[in-house]
Amino acid sequence: MAVALAAVLALGVGGCEVSLDEPEAPPSSAGNVGEQLAELTVAKAGSMRGYSRERFPHWRDTGTNCDVRDSVLKRDGEDIRLSGCNVVAGHWESVYDGRTFTDPSDVDVDHMVPLANAWRSGANEWDDAKRGDFANDLTRPQLIAVSATSNRAKGDQDPSQWKPANRSYWCKYAESWVTVKHHWRLTVTSAEKAALSDMLEGCTWANKP
Repeated sequence: MAVALAAVLALGVGGCEVSLDEPEAPPSSAGNVGEQLAELTVAKAGSMRGYSRERFPHWRDTGTNCDVRDSVLKRDGEDIRLSGCNVVAGHWESVYDGRTFTDPSDVDVDHMVPLANAWRSGANEWDDAKRGDFANDLTRPQLIAVSATSNRAKGDQDPSQWKPANRSYWCKYAESWVTVKHHWRLTVTSAEKAALSDMLEGCTWANKP
């Protein structure tokens, strides 16, 4: 135990985020994805009054010269090159459209549930600290490295309005969307819920406990 602790402390000296591998979590901590979807509150989309991205402070620092964006790029990429703990090169494949990149400046970190969508779904009632927790959430499948073009095309649309061009990712996309909304207790519109249900219908794992 002492040796392991010493190793962790040694890694932390450089000022970079120390990440420990954890077993992959099941799709839901409160039941399967279908159950989570059924538990989401259906409501009309709220007003955008008062919204700005600044109300969701991001990206939080994770080291001396890196932040949450670097953490996502490092997690989602391969052959990563660092300057300190800032990601300067690597290889990324965008699961939304299959495009590949080697320059991190060509890669966007997408909020699975967009900030504006969250605002209309209940985040308008949170304080900025909680909105910051949401915008920097590395625990849920809320942040993902994708092509800038797909991220811009998605904008703040929900799955009834936009889906990834890569249909083979639809099951994972719907699961991730439901997981995030369920954890943060955000509402869904009736059209959004119907689209998620359709996307999950052909997923063999979606109804497993």
